[in-house]
Amino acid sequence: MDYPILEFGAKEGGEINCATAIQAAVDAACAAGGGRVVIPAGRFLSGSVLLRDNVELHLCPGAVLLSSLDPQDILPFPHTDGDDNPDDGWDGGFFLGALHARNVTLSGQGTIDGQGNKVFADTNEDNGFHECPKTVAAFRPRMMLFEDIENFTVRDVTLKDAAFWTLHMAGCRHVRIQNILILNDDRGANNDGIDPDCCQDVVITGCIVKTGDDAIVVKSTGPMAGHYGPCENIVIANCVLHSRDSALKIGTETFGAIRNVTLSDCVVQDCSRAVGVWVRDGGTVEHIHVHHLTGATRRYADCYARPGAPGWWGKGEPVFVSATPRAGKPGPVGTIRDVSFDHLYLTSESCVFLAGEPESPLQDLRISDLHLTLARQGTQPGGLFDEQPSARHVYPHAIPALYARSVNGLAVRNSTVRFVGQGEAWSGRVAELENCLHTAVQLETEE
Repeated sequence: MDYPILEFGAKEGGEINCATAIQAAVDAACAAGGGRVVIPAGRFLSGSVLLRDNVELHLCPGAVLLSSLDPQDILPFPHTDGDDNPDDGWDGGFFLGALHARNVTLSGQGTIDGQGNKVFADTNEDNGFHECPKTVAAFRPRMMLFEDIENFTVRDVTLKDAAFWTLHMAGCRHVRIQNILILNDDRGANNDGIDPDCCQDVVITGCIVKTGDDAIVVKSTGPMAGHYGPCENIVIANCVLHSRDSALKIGTETFGAIRNVTLSDCVVQDCSRAVGVWVRDGGTVEHIHVHHLTGATRRYADCYARPGAPGWWGKGEPVFVSATPRAGKPGPVGTIRDVSFDHLYLTSESCVFLAGEPESPLQDLRISDLHLTLARQGTQPGGLFDEQPSARHVYPHAIPALYARSVNGLAVRNSTVRFVGQGEAWSGRVAELENCLHTAVQLETEE
């Protein structure tokens, strides 16, 4: 049965907060055992709305659901004492979500607009390049937070201008994200596209994600790892991904295990990194397999005007795997093992970067059929290694095709690299290995 929001008092025009009307429609559908809450064509402003069991929120073609940016309209995160952690990013509240529910769906050809265009400001902090993260000039809620949902589906909708994380799923099981379009400001800070956090059995297919922060992030934050266990069984396929950070990032929040993740048949469009895999917080990341990617990675300008201002993570690496401590945080870093990459066709501005530490070596990494072109594409010079966030941070280093440090078990076969350009940061070396055991590198220079 349909529950049109106009029948519950919603007003079109984008000026009046319709949260009470939309929530009433959701509650009525849930009380009846389930139903479809329908947002018709038009612009509807709303504060936070909580979806419930067996409810589908459907946006008709031409429907635009606008997130309020008034803190009084936004629900806070439902945390218990001790849940928060400064590395988790649990700030503010959320616009649209659900908590401890079953059979929740978001569908339709309409648009959810986070109004991030009113939050981010270009204050020219990169000396005229207009590439660095924009300044956050106003309160910004997460667009979505769905926590502990069994059987969660998002299909066909457009998510636009998120002011903070776009689609955050925490502790969800049996998740299908299909054919959605995410169009965020690609200089927006912390406006990740899709974030499965301690989720199990997730399929993300046929999506186009364009954003400033990472396009898809598989993570295990502290609160969610404690509540919901590992993040595992994640399939990502047939997507177009653009970000000024990573197309796919695994970590950096790694308080629990992350395992059984595949990324395949995707286009990487001018990202700072194609794929990044981190451990920092004591967890184990294992059984990660990436194949058939094409596209380009490049370096973007950072904030020069403010010392210590945040920049983008990544300097154009096609592959980045890192196990090293956070700055000032002793304790176990965690483990990365059984990670493979094959059939990658990428033009990049930095190297394949694989770096552990003697106390946390990377284990069992395999690369095959990599065809890498190292070529200057952007406005910034090369010659930097970027290990943020860590005590090593960012430092000068000539760029080989492949750099490996503290790796136990590295196999590279049937792979080529082509160096393009004179006077660039390329070291001219095909591979640079430090403190590595059991290596076999078949990486040839291609003219």
